[in-house]
Amino acid sequence: MNSVNYGRLTTEQRNPRTANFDRLSASELVIRMNHEDRRVFQAIRNSQAQIARAILLITNALRGGGRLFFVGAGTSGRLGVIEAAECPPTFNSRPQQIQAIMAGGPTAVFRSKEGSEDSEREGASQIRRRVRAGDAVVGIAASGVTPFVGAALHRARKQGARTVLLTCNPAAREIVDVRIALLTGPEVLTGSTRLKAGTA
Repeated sequence: MNSVNYGRLTTEQRNPRTANFDRLSASELVIRMNHEDRRVFQAIRNSQAQIARAILLITNALRGGGRLFFVGAGTSGRLGVIEAAECPPTFNSRPQQIQAIMAGGPTAVFRSKEGSEDSEREGASQIRRRVRAGDAVVGIAASGVTPFVGAALHRARKQGARTVLLTCNPAAREIVDVRIALLTGPEVLTGSTRLKAGTA
């Protein structure tokens, strides 16, 4: 695994617009956060073509009898779990058709398991056991450099699955079929990607 300079990732940088956050009034905090959240919608607007490509890739996989897997760690993984859980009641899909793979397993959905996101071996192992050719795998990683997610996507491609990376870091270098880089910029609270990145 290559060492990562997290200070260079846009999701981890300090936000100059919220440098004095701890000295603002409650109403000023809300206004500032709301102003930053507007960047989410612009990021999505700028990525519409890539989002459409991902939709077609996933649709084609499902039409061909494949399944959809969301893979992530921390907030990114939890968002995948929510999406997989909501698909059966919303779209009448079978529970096996759309699944989530969470770094650290099911208990990590409710309680953070620090370090599980760094396990490349576990990311690849989960894919090896569950994914087959013709499936679609969506890796969700705000930073774009989460080892668990990167290894899962790499293994999925080897097994003949189609792959998508959803990230908020334009410098993410994972090789995938479709890369969606939502440029939300630095967070209101440095590195707290459950905020703008999670919303995006």
